Amino acid sequence: MSKKFALLLGLCLPAASRLMVRCMLLVSAIFCLGAPTVALSAPAPIFLQESTPLVQAWPSVTVLSDPEKKRSINQVMDARAEFKTPDTAYGTLGLRKDAVWLHIPISVSSQSNGLWVLDIDYPVLNRLDVFVTRDKNIIERATLGSLQPYDQRLIRSRSHSYGLKLKAGTTYDLYLRVESNGAMILPITLSKPAEFHAKALDEQMLQGLLTGLALCLLVYSLAQWVTLREHLYLKYAILILGSLLFSLFQFGIGSQYVWRGNSWMELHAGGLAALIAATGSFLFIEQALAGPDVHPWISRIMKAGAAFTVFFALCFSLDLIDLHIVTAIISALGLAPALLGLPGAISRARRGESVGIYFLLAWAAYFVTTAIMIEVIKGRVGVNFWTLHSFQFGATFDMLVFMRVLGLRTKALQAAVQHARRERDNLHSLAHTDALTGLPNRRGLNSSMAEAIKNAGPEKIVAVYMLDLDGFKQINDQYGHDVGDELLIAVAARLRASVRQRDVISRLGGDEFVVMSSGLHNVQQARDRGEQLLKAFNDPFAVSGQVCRIGLTIGYALAPLDGNDATSILKRADAAMYAGKHKGKHCVRRGDGSGPMSSHTGWQGLDGGDAPGVSEKTGSA
Repeated sequence: MSKKFALLLGLCLPAASRLMVRCMLLVSAIFCLGAPTVALSAPAPIFLQESTPLVQAWPSVTVLSDPEKKRSINQVMDARAEFKTPDTAYGTLGLRKDAVWLHIPISVSSQSNGLWVLDIDYPVLNRLDVFVTRDKNIIERATLGSLQPYDQRLIRSRSHSYGLKLKAGTTYDLYLRVESNGAMILPITLSKPAEFHAKALDEQMLQGLLTGLALCLLVYSLAQWVTLREHLYLKYAILILGSLLFSLFQFGIGSQYVWRGNSWMELHAGGLAALIAATGSFLFIEQALAGPDVHPWISRIMKAGAAFTVFFALCFSLDLIDLHIVTAIISALGLAPALLGLPGAISRARRGESVGIYFLLAWAAYFVTTAIMIEVIKGRVGVNFWTLHSFQFGATFDMLVFMRVLGLRTKALQAAVQHARRERDNLHSLAHTDALTGLPNRRGLNSSMAEAIKNAGPEKIVAVYMLDLDGFKQINDQYGHDVGDELLIAVAARLRASVRQRDVISRLGGDEFVVMSSGLHNVQQARDRGEQLLKAFNDPFAVSGQVCRIGLTIGYALAPLDGNDATSILKRADAAMYAGKHKGKHCVRRGDGSGPMSSHTGWQGLDGGDAPGVSEKTGSA
């Protein structure tokens, strides 16, 4: 990261963000100080012996720049005096546009069988020319590199490998010509074939494990997006795709299995992977941290950043910009999503929200591992297993942490949906339920009656009983509304105890109740149920220390015998009940639909007196 960019971030971001930037720069500075110094004397030759099956070549390497990329091997051998010890960290020459020649002197033990494997375990190097010479005579030569078709490789491995057959007790000069669009990271080893295969198998297993994990997360996130239609899963999938593509490219699995022989992918996969990952980071972090803690301008910058990375990805795909420009873009924008989202994550973490804590944890790992990898690429941090895999390990850790964030997000969405459903159910209940007794109100009764009457038949009779309390007004006036309300609640409880579980009880208002019984087989059964309701009120009620005695007047009608719709059935039941009130109360009357109707409490009822169409059965007083 340049000083200008660091200064710009320091001015634009809050104090917490500036602190994270300083921490990242401090980590970089520590690694820079840890880079090895340049040796003043010529390096000693590599000594190959059977007791040391794996030898690191870098301590014996000297380098020669070839800016014009025109020097031949003969010219290079004549220019041995121009080779210099690398002034970069162990195993890396940093970002370079020139071609570079490496010289490695080799001495073979007299006890060695001479079978060794040269391995450069950085798969993205574009071209490697290998020359084995002795006394300026070329003994062996080969061309390696990522642009060489995989099927034509001498050793079909993900790294660049070449088998050497050397004579025991002989000294050789090994020359390597390296040319690449990206960083020249050169972990060069000479090993026995068995050691080479064991090391290659270990790395293959590691890459298989990490790649399989990334693929599982990618498939899972896409499946969740298709199922839930939650766009955060798609943005997470874009982020995973970028990280996965970068690992496939960086460690040679892509050229080995995925895009074997495709030179375009070898030249573009790394840059596209970085841009795709940056796009996913902008989109994922913007949505995951959206809320009152994040200013709208930060969200707009995030979306603009995603648009920029997509634009640059298209330009790079069309070769309108080269990899060095892409590297500069990623250096400038790669950390921007995390830095922009940092204030929101800190605010959430301070409130104790797990999402903010997980983001801070992921970014801490991201800052450190990215800083390490950038310094390796720039040639300021040495190459070993951990530094070479630092970004991959950091990206895997972030993927798992972000999956946890997705889980928390999904849980929050489900909680919100359940809350909305409860609110909807509560509103529905309020609209269809009597607040005092908890029974269905008029709207709830209409819904139940419409469904029951639709399925009514000659042997599936629906009986609707209109109930009016006899003597309730006097009790309400004498003891007050509180006692009256308690009495209505007690009436509702007694009605529940007097009917079948599937019967519907409703309070229409005041002291009027309705009971609906469906599935009755005949008229007599309906009349008997009315009698049972009447008898249920023979016993008094004990309410607030008062003994209250009330009775019922019941009017009922039958579907489909007395009508085929809820309105007409209720009208006839109400009319029968009203007629019963005028004939002495505490009785059961049926409105059978044979007489005229008049008005009562909102329903059309029978005229007072002995109107035709009303049959009477009087209960005990």
